[in-house]
Amino acid sequence: MTTIGDEAVTIGLDLGGTKLQAALVDARGEVSGGGRRPTDAERGPDGVLADLVDLAEELVASADRSVLGVGVGVAGQVDPETGTVMRAPNLEWRDFPLKARLEAAIDLPVFVINDVQAATYGEWTCGAGRGARDLVCMFVGTGVGGGVVSGGSLMRGCGGTAGELGHTTLDWHGPRCTCRNRGCLEAFASGWAIAQRASEAATKDPEGGRTLIDLADGEVDGLTAEIVVHAAHEGDPLALRLMRETGEALGVGIASIANAFNPCMVILGGGVIEGMPELVTLAEAEARRRALEAALDPLEVMKAGLGKHAGTVGAAMWARHGLAKAGPE
Repeated sequence: MTTIGDEAVTIGLDLGGTKLQAALVDARGEVSGGGRRPTDAERGPDGVLADLVDLAEELVASADRSVLGVGVGVAGQVDPETGTVMRAPNLEWRDFPLKARLEAAIDLPVFVINDVQAATYGEWTCGAGRGARDLVCMFVGTGVGGGVVSGGSLMRGCGGTAGELGHTTLDWHGPRCTCRNRGCLEAFASGWAIAQRASEAATKDPEGGRTLIDLADGEVDGLTAEIVVHAAHEGDPLALRLMRETGEALGVGIASIANAFNPCMVILGGGVIEGMPELVTLAEAEARRRALEAALDPLEVMKAGLGKHAGTVGAAMWARHGLAKAGPE
């Protein structure tokens, strides 16, 4: 593997269903510049590609050091060999040759990876998991995504989809998930699931849900995970119960993950965790009640360290890894 100079930088692009985020990142994972735009996925892949090109070119022009390449984390299934986005439901993309198109437009090497795998790579190389050889990341936001590092390598899977931990089944008769399954971890612990459970609870018991309903301007259907988090911090009993249940669900999922992968650490990140970091403690306690003792001996459960930069830092570091692996041409 070729050594890449520490003085140079790579660009990290985080392509999600609602936003595009970009950053210049050095060898230590430090962010020195960046930009952000709405995705506007309804314009189709060509319109989104044009914005990615603009963001990359702006960063190249602003850089005071050599820019070596570009990493892109995409909310979808990516072909590990070709960098083609095979399926990206939130973008409504299918079989889009992102690597080839972006390389042709910006004349830099491009490395494409799933967005949560990118964030996991960022936490492993520059964040809370630095130095570990076996870890699992779970990012709890609108949905629940994950990534696995095993034996010192990021697990990508046969088709590039490894790490879909949010679709671990907790209850096969449970609530319907956004996928075709029922009772997934995501259906209990994600932002949309918290909002759904809050709405159901407030509808069933309007008096008990009065605080939540008032915060939603009287609209039960307007409840969000952010409202529940805010009410929990204010001591509202229903919101506190919902967050305890969310922590328990995460703990049940972590117990299964610990048994399956035997990681040294499980790192929790994403908007829901950032809003209520107490969930980390709740989840760890539940996992320790349920997992095999042998899986718990080395296990640490901790909050992610990179915050909102995990995706861009991870994508940029993935590009650096790809360049080092490819070596000089």
